[in-house]
Amino acid sequence: MTVLVMIQIVTRYALNQPTAWTEELVRYALIWTSFLAASYAFLERRHMALSILPDRLSAPARRGLTRAVDVLVLLFAVLVLGIGGVMLVLSSLGDMSALLGISRGAVYAIVPISGLMIALAQVTALLDPSADGTSSQAAAATQATQATKPSAVAGDTRSTADTSRPSTRTEDKR
Repeated sequence: MTVLVMIQIVTRYALNQPTAWTEELVRYALIWTSFLAASYAFLERRHMALSILPDRLSAPARRGLTRAVDVLVLLFAVLVLGIGGVMLVLSSLGDMSALLGISRGAVYAIVPISGLMIALAQVTALLDPSADGTSSQAAAATQATQATKPSAVAGDTRSTADTSRPSTRTEDKR
């Protein structure tokens, strides 16, 4: 996509002959990349999420909330992305793109594909008895973040990982 955008810039400003097809191709590639990335994020349980409520819940309540959210995402993936995506593809098969001359149905095919991938990721998450809403990678990242948080001692700005030497009075004044 970067190369195509650079071609567009060079042909537009340096050659004064813009290649319009690159803009359309970049747009379609961005659509496909976004849907594939979203599917991967659901598979790895690394999608964006607000954790205000789950962080305040007990472990059993958090697992219940995670399961409920997984079911809602599964329903969305099947109904909206899967079924709705297939309907979108079928309704746009005869519609051709202006510059590339390809069927818009081919472009929109990523919607049901992504829906299927997200649905499979959610089914996998629902079948995992140890799932608490985080992947092992996300848990490791959380532990690493907590290890670098400032110490609770007043005035001590060292990370908890740097506790090998005691704080001195001069360090506290900084």
